[in-house]
Parts: sequence; structure tokens; C-alpha cells
Amino acid sequence: MSIAQRINMQFNGSIETKRAALAQMAAPIESAIHAMVDCLRAEGKVMACGNGGSAGDSQHFAAELLNRFEREREPLAAIALTTDTSTLTSIANDYSYEEVFSKQVKALGRRGDILLAISTSGNSPNVMAAIRVAHAKGVRVVALTGKGGGKMLAQLAADDIHLCVPSDSTARIQEVHLLTLHCLCDGIDAVMLGDAA
Repeated sequence: MSIAQRINMQFNGSIETKRAALAQMAAPIESAIHAMVDCLRAEGKVMACGNGGSAGDSQHFAAELLNRFEREREPLAAIALTTDTSTLTSIANDYSYEEVFSKQVKALGRRGDILLAISTSGNSPNVMAAIRVAHAKGVRVVALTGKGGGKMLAQLAADDIHLCVPSDSTARIQEVHLLTLHCLCDGIDAVMLGDAA
């Protein structure tokens, strides 16, 4: 297979996955938008966590809310639990890497907040630990996964929202995760600014 053919294959695979994701994920994305708007209007915050590329997505999402997405508006309360290296390394060193997000949720989470828990596989132990603490604190979870949701699926409560990309390819899942985050940002802005209900 030539490089040109491989590029074509990557683009077409991404397009096909996004079409399948639209059919399966549009309704839960809409539910997540409304849940986040309700949280933010009630002076709550959205906390986001994940590992590797999902850590980058957490930071991207928090920045879009706290600063701005595509339009001017008031800053919205969001924090990525992936950015404070002193906190992350002290928890990992003194306790375990599995607790790097859960200890932050325990300290910072308040009833009515939302945890955006991102895991491509749905099997990240530290994200799963954060979900357990979130439930104990009355923090609602929006889970962004792929591969059927992995072990996280069984953890989710009835009022949690599961955004699961219908794919087993890590690259395709990550591509749809980014699009999903942009849909969340756009939808939050549209509702907050009165352009959509």
C-alpha cells in the first residue's frame, strides 16, 4: 500500500467513524450539554481528567470553557485535573498513580459539579477511581469513552451520561473525542448565550 493510499484510508476511516458516532452519540451529547449548562448556571464547575491524549483533551476542554470557544462570553468554571505537576507527582509518589485524580475530586468536588471522565479504553484505573469519589461526593459523571465503555460502563450511575465512540481503534476514538468536546463547547455557548434551548 502506498503512502497516498494509507492517507486515503485514514481519512475515510475517520469519516466513517464520525458518521457512525453521530447516529449513536448525538442524543447523549445533547444531554451532556444541558447537564453542564445546568451545573454552570448553578455556580458549579466541570472537572476533567484523563491520561495521555485524554489528558490533553481534558486541558483543551477546560481552556475552551474557562477562556472562550468561538464567541465572546463570560468565563465558565472548569478545571483540568491533569495540569498541576506538583499535585500529580506528590500523590503518585506518596500514595499511588491510581489516586492522582480521585484525591483532587475529593478535595475540589462539590455536590452539583460534573466530572468529565475521559478514557479511550474505558479501563483507566485512575479515572475509574475518580468516578467512585465523584459519586460519593454527589458529582455527576459524563464519561467519554470508546471500545464499548470498558470497565467504566459498569461504574456509571443511572443519572450519569455515557458518550461512547462506536469504534475499537484508538486513533478513531480520539478523533471523535475531540469533535465531541467541540460539540459540547458549541452547545454550552449556544444555550448560555440564548441561541438554543
